[in-house]
Amino acid sequence: MVSLGRAAVAAGSLVACAIAVHTAVNLRHLRRPDPQAPVVDEPVSVLIPARDEEAHIATTLRTVLAQTGVAALSVLVLDDGSSDGTAAIVADIAADDPRVRLIRGDDTPPPHGWLGKPWACSRLAEQASGSVLVFVDADVALEPHAVRAVTSTLREQDLGLVAPYPRQVADSWLERLVQPLVTWTWAATMPLHWAESSLRPSLSAANGQLLAFDAADYRAMGGHGAVRDDVLEDVGLMRAMKRSGRRTATVDGSHLAACRMYDGPQALVDGYAKSLWSAFNGPVSSAAATGLLVLVYVVPAAAAVGARSPRTRTIGALGYAAGVASRALVARRTGEPVLPDTLAQPASIAALSALTAVSWARHVRGTNTWKGRAVVAEGGGDA
Repeated sequence: MVSLGRAAVAAGSLVACAIAVHTAVNLRHLRRPDPQAPVVDEPVSVLIPARDEEAHIATTLRTVLAQTGVAALSVLVLDDGSSDGTAAIVADIAADDPRVRLIRGDDTPPPHGWLGKPWACSRLAEQASGSVLVFVDADVALEPHAVRAVTSTLREQDLGLVAPYPRQVADSWLERLVQPLVTWTWAATMPLHWAESSLRPSLSAANGQLLAFDAADYRAMGGHGAVRDDVLEDVGLMRAMKRSGRRTATVDGSHLAACRMYDGPQALVDGYAKSLWSAFNGPVSSAAATGLLVLVYVVPAAAAVGARSPRTRTIGALGYAAGVASRALVARRTGEPVLPDTLAQPASIAALSALTAVSWARHVRGTNTWKGRAVVAEGGGDA
């Protein structure tokens, strides 16, 4: 039993060290769109789906309208059946700026087989006239150079999709524990150089908070209709684009935009619960991925403080240090807090594992909802 436990600690620590090295190499290939990119002359449509976003929509719209270096900018906002003052806020801003157009939607359920966000985004895209489509969530704040920078990357590299990851703002204790993993997971584990040069759909990481498409490529691959019942529609869009034969790029967007995804612990639990069950293609894969994360980042840390053998404690400490180093490298690159947050990597993985269990429990019971809508496409089976 002792030798088996030591073997587990050694295996976890070895993988943690390998991932730390991979993280350092990976970050050298991580693109960072140029904030000094040339002026964009082609028409760009910024598309914002909004449902009950009165607390954020004004800030988001003002940052979109403050974009520099975009000669022809149009902004479409879909009020997706909000029960608050979202539509009124957008209407007031639109009255003062002809670039903004409000599309009013009612609170009827999405059509058969569709989830709410893909349906909202699809309706926006249908009415957009830009040759570049930039989807922005209603709680994202853009820097003035953001649209110009992502559009330039899209064109200069001849891509169908650019997926910048905004800086994740985290205030409460649970947000600070979990939110850094949004960026760390792909920055540490997905081979970015290979992912960008390959059309393998499995090598895809995207964040729906900010996505930039070539409009023709978006429509050719089916738009949001291609991911109509996907809970993780952002990753699904990148996979669909690759299946259509177009290259994509996941890039560092921490200098382009910022987003506080969840306002406090309860919102975070509900937000992750709606989607984590779908992240690993079934319960077996989900259990395997969660178990691997625990082996690599929790077991060595536990051994470092609790093992009887000094040798096992040393091996565990090495694995723990490697996990912290990987997190710290990503945090430093993306402008997130380095210390003391990265020291809590084992607790972060434990929290993510618990959220995955909650997500599966709610999914099995059919109680997963988001903003008053079920997280299952009506008539379409599991999303």
